[in-house]
Amino acid sequence: MTDRLNILVVMTDDHGQWAARCYGNRELHTPTMDHLADTGVRMANAFTPTPVCSPARASFFTGRLPSQHGIHDYLREVDDAIGSRDWLANEVTLAQILSEAGYQTGLSGKWHCGRSDRPQPGFDYWFSLGRGQGRHRGPHTYWDHDQPRELTGYKSTIITDHAIRFLRERERDRPFFLFVGYIATHSPWSGHPERLVSRYRACTFEDIPQDTIYPFGRLAGESTLRTRFNAREALAQYYAAVSEIDEQLGRLLDELEAQDIRERTLVVYTADHGLNCGHHGIWGKGNGTRPLNMVEESIRIPMILNAPGHLFAGQVRAEFVDLCDLFETLLDYAGVTLPEATRRERRYPGRSFRPLLEGKGILDWRTAQFGEYGNLRMIRTRTHKLIRRYPDGPCELFDLVADPRETTNLFHDPAHQPLVRELTAQLEEFFARYEDPAKSGLRVRELPVHNPVEDWRGEPYEGREGGGRR
Repeated sequence: MTDRLNILVVMTDDHGQWAARCYGNRELHTPTMDHLADTGVRMANAFTPTPVCSPARASFFTGRLPSQHGIHDYLREVDDAIGSRDWLANEVTLAQILSEAGYQTGLSGKWHCGRSDRPQPGFDYWFSLGRGQGRHRGPHTYWDHDQPRELTGYKSTIITDHAIRFLRERERDRPFFLFVGYIATHSPWSGHPERLVSRYRACTFEDIPQDTIYPFGRLAGESTLRTRFNAREALAQYYAAVSEIDEQLGRLLDELEAQDIRERTLVVYTADHGLNCGHHGIWGKGNGTRPLNMVEESIRIPMILNAPGHLFAGQVRAEFVDLCDLFETLLDYAGVTLPEATRRERRYPGRSFRPLLEGKGILDWRTAQFGEYGNLRMIRTRTHKLIRRYPDGPCELFDLVADPRETTNLFHDPAHQPLVRELTAQLEEFFARYEDPAKSGLRVRELPVHNPVEDWRGEPYEGREGGGRR
């Protein structure tokens, strides 16, 4: 028996913060998430470092920014040049650190950081979606450790089945770290259980603002254009996907309780990034527009932490936190202290927010949130958001108090130039402190649409450290 907390992290793909009852949605049925929030801590201002899959996940697993680990867009792993590459070869992941600290480690579901069809370093147990994630139900080839295995059914259920297998087969005298990656809320917004979809077809969907079309560029992606012609059905399917995941989350909690380890397990529910479901006219995340966007729905994520007897229950914390901070917080709860030499070398930008969870407060917690997506960089304060696209723009400044829907660009307003200069200085100081010039997002330009072999600059992948894939 160990005194160290077990750690269960559930990360859903494309789950916008707005899409849960405990975050204010009045029509969604999410009793498990609500229970975790009511008996745990809900972070009201949780953000992703970048609003797209692979770089956000890499930031969680490494505790570092895209301009440090070098993945800047989602990895199209079905292309062999991308899927066969070890994109985190020079990184040390959370799984590796916890494994070295004595934790038994497992993954069930989505990885999406390269080489998904084989166990990644640090994981004792590996059940992944492989290089493609496909539709939400039907036959699919999963990877059970290093062997392909074709199974048929709802992916959410199959992912949970194998997460429970890990929990039942684990070594009982070791603490565990289990990462469960669901994809139900990702497009296509179709094919979810009819018993759940039918519940939502009569909804008003009044919690989704009826915005004008995104005014600072153009909408992007076939799914965006196609979905706009049948938005109500897509919304019903998306809401059903959230409830589907909520049910599977309940199965995981039930298993912890059945094994009498619920009070010795820190449970985290979060997402890799947010999602727009018609917000601003967008169906998608940061790459749902051209130029790429950082609207609130793209960057805000749910983050709920729950550990009975260890956290003050029922808290709602307003501090800015992100996935890099979560990395640090999990290490803190695992009792892992990284060597100072390692910290100096890797320049981790995050910070443990364990004191916040335990009601102690941190007086010098940061007052700004930073983000990036390729050559786009963002700083967000309590009142304003500055977006700079290097080197030539376009750039944006929004007053989030007077204009929470981000409709009026104040970047060129003479009265706001002192604020533009001030926020730009903070933004550039932050990235100068942390970025690796060889992997910086400023090395890339706008994404191409169809070329799966070349990176954003049109140069071959061979010999390149950075870059992601469109």
